[in-house]
Amino acid sequence: MANLINILETCWYKSPPWDNQIPALAVSLLEKVYIPNPVQIVGYCAGVEWSEEGWIYSVASERGLITVSADDITPTGQILPLKVEKPQFRLGQLVNFRFANDGPPIRTILGLTLVNESWLYQVEWRSPSLRLSLDEGVCLFPKSTQPSKFIDRLSWVTPYDLSEV
Repeated sequence: MANLINILETCWYKSPPWDNQIPALAVSLLEKVYIPNPVQIVGYCAGVEWSEEGWIYSVASERGLITVSADDITPTGQILPLKVEKPQFRLGQLVNFRFANDGPPIRTILGLTLVNESWLYQVEWRSPSLRLSLDEGVCLFPKSTQPSKFIDRLSWVTPYDLSEV
């Protein structure tokens, strides 16, 4: 069993979940967008993250932050003139994760979001094949196991926590 865990922990970090080519985004970061249903909401794309269904978008609006899929969003092509610096890292980029502990330090950027005019980046802090149960410790489970019972394997980190490979 220890050999299997060692194999999982030495190869997962460089394999992005979307395989070799990053799927295109439906909207750009900071783009003005519409969410037509159930009522028309206008906002801007403040973040994007990868899920098993594809890209999930965070839209900042008067009603707060709304999370939607590409099917639920209508792009406008208008980028909002916000005075924020460009993100230091890009989606799919390999980075060194400062707090990798005993695991491999290299991670793939799987998400990007703007919070209080600062960029946060989403990385996996542990293998997707290892699930950490609140009751049972580290265990191997099939992907079909309900994720709500397990601690999330993704983490939002600051640029301070990352460096270029």
